[in-house]
Amino acid sequence: EVYTGMMAAPTAALRRWVAALRNDNAQREYYLTDIVAMAVAEGVPVVAQPVADETEVLGVNSPLQLAELERRLQRLQAEALMDAGVRLADPARFDLRGTLHCGPDVEIDVGVVFEGTVTLGAGVRIGAHCVIRDADIAAGAVIHPFCHVEGAAVGPGALVGPYARLRPGAELGAEVHIGNFVEVKNSRLADGAKANHLAYLGDATVGARVNVGAGSITANYDGANKHRTAIGDDVHIGSNCVLVAPVTVGAGATVGGGSTITDDVPAGTLAVARGRQRVIEGWKRPVKAKKS
Repeated sequence: EVYTGMMAAPTAALRRWVAALRNDNAQREYYLTDIVAMAVAEGVPVVAQPVADETEVLGVNSPLQLAELERRLQRLQAEALMDAGVRLADPARFDLRGTLHCGPDVEIDVGVVFEGTVTLGAGVRIGAHCVIRDADIAAGAVIHPFCHVEGAAVGPGALVGPYARLRPGAELGAEVHIGNFVEVKNSRLADGAKANHLAYLGDATVGARVNVGAGSITANYDGANKHRTAIGDDVHIGSNCVLVAPVTVGAGATVGGGSTITDDVPAGTLAVARGRQRVIEGWKRPVKAKKS
């Protein structure tokens, strides 16, 4: 028998015994275990409690011991999920630091960290080394490796990543594609919208079937306040564009690559806002002077 730091005692008797504790020992400390002798002296029954799993009462006296117990807890959580039908690539490389609700046929690769409250719908796939915090990921969605998802809702069949970031307030509709090095914050993307490469969508409303080209962003912050961008259905945003909020791009419009849009774009039109290209014939590239 060992003392684990936990005991149960009648309240009235416990108050009396604690008041009688003495510290006449080498360490000048009060030992709660002295209560056991007091109880025996008064004829109060003392009973040891069997423990089915000794790890539940192990002490922690070092960072190593804390880490070992944490791994034990994570293993138990992983086993419970797998018993419920979740497919973990490796239960030893899994971290749940909150609550995880999973539908059927969910797959989770190695190194994934879940924090807060996370819901994964049926058939969801989570790639390796993602961090998912306080998120709702609908059925059939795929989160590719190395994504960070926080405070976001991912619609059914959506594809995210690899290397994408969904920040709080991001809402993705069905079949939305968010590709590598794309960040979405406080924005809603309707069904079928796509931003596949190197884009930032902040404080925006993006319509259905919109395509956002590589390197395009919404410039939502003026140094003091955030402003919103509205993009209608079926809009095509070319590569390397800047939409300076507040601004609206009407349904079916096209924004030419390299444009900086500061005024609203009417529906069904083409907006081009960039310097005209010049071609200089016979131009000679500078050469480095020879060292003497």
